[in-house]
Amino acid sequence: MNAYSSSQLLFLGLVFLIASGLPVGAYFVLRRNAVQRRLERIVSGVPGPADPAQKDTPQWVETVARAATPLARLSVPDEGWEGSELRLRFMRAGLRSSNAPVFFFAIKTLMAFGLPLLLWFARAASGSTMPLNKFVLLVGVVCSVGFYLPNVVLNHLIERRRLEIFESFPDALDLLTICVEAGLSLEAALNRVASEIQINSLVLATELQLVCLEFRAGSGKERALRNLALRTGVEDVDTLVAMLVQSEKFGTSIGDALRIQSDMLRVKRQQRAEERAAKVAVKLLFPLMFCIFPSILIVVAGPAMIRIAKVLPTLVGGG
Repeated sequence: MNAYSSSQLLFLGLVFLIASGLPVGAYFVLRRNAVQRRLERIVSGVPGPADPAQKDTPQWVETVARAATPLARLSVPDEGWEGSELRLRFMRAGLRSSNAPVFFFAIKTLMAFGLPLLLWFARAASGSTMPLNKFVLLVGVVCSVGFYLPNVVLNHLIERRRLEIFESFPDALDLLTICVEAGLSLEAALNRVASEIQINSLVLATELQLVCLEFRAGSGKERALRNLALRTGVEDVDTLVAMLVQSEKFGTSIGDALRIQSDMLRVKRQQRAEERAAKVAVKLLFPLMFCIFPSILIVVAGPAMIRIAKVLPTLVGGG
């Protein structure tokens, strides 16, 4: 490998300082701590957030969002954003801020154009002799990876949030059943469960608090519960919402319906556990075949094979 010259090392160091120093410097310049935000709110007379889970957006986030808006416009859809599938994915990932789409599309645009630019700088600094057609193909691959990598990260956030809700939902359902059978209404029971389940899962508690806020705002039960199923995207939550809506329409006992749903959920969890246990034998087959069996074969049959290899030539020569 060819050694880098002093000018090339200086250029690479300059690129590193610019790429790493600008975000760090902007963070220290634009950040404000919690004490400064509270003092500014007290001086201006603006009341704080009513919801303890709601947090005011830092000033530096607003500044960066305004600066990234022109860059985000290169990737944001022209129309239909409010009802698009991507906006629903943002909700299921827990990205409820108004600045989240701006940052998302700005990062997509920046990575789609920035990574090929860095690749070109690296090629110029290293003095590579890669043919132009191969380099153009590599630039296209890097550009595609940079453009779709934020989508992969967003899918990961959605799946992680779904898993947390799925694992915490049975406990919340048991608490909801106890509260309803104790005489509380559905609204009061959801409010109670939201305050208790936040010890186990803050994500599920936030979703239930949003349902309670929709109830207080005058939204219908069916609409608020449908929105809960739409925001979470979990099958068990969707089933519970459908059951509660049917119980509300036909006037049946919500406590009995919750009890039946809780029993069905336990059976479903047991079946999923049995299914995963049945897959263990198949999943262990490949490590056994490629990792453990060759080692055992070498230890057990290795000395015998060495002995046969030594004795066989003498037998063949004597015959």
